[in-house]
Amino acid sequence: MHNHLNGQYAILRRREVEKMTGMSRSTIYLHMSLGEFPKPIKLGSRSVGWIKNEILSWLESKIQERDLEV
Repeated sequence: MHNHLNGQYAILRRREVEKMTGMSRSTIYLHMSLGEFPKPIKLGSRSVGWIKNEILSWLESKIQERDLEV
């Protein structure tokens, strides 16, 4: 188990992830199934959330990909 969970992580719900990424629910789940998007963590029997730092890292990688395009 991680011992560094001292408040540096925040959990985002799906609607927040949609807003941050500009992607729809179906697109998020498509990219997850292809291994191209962070997977959520289970919060309860019917709820999940994404680690904010993982979403921010994914966004940063998309910016870097864009900047490398010729």
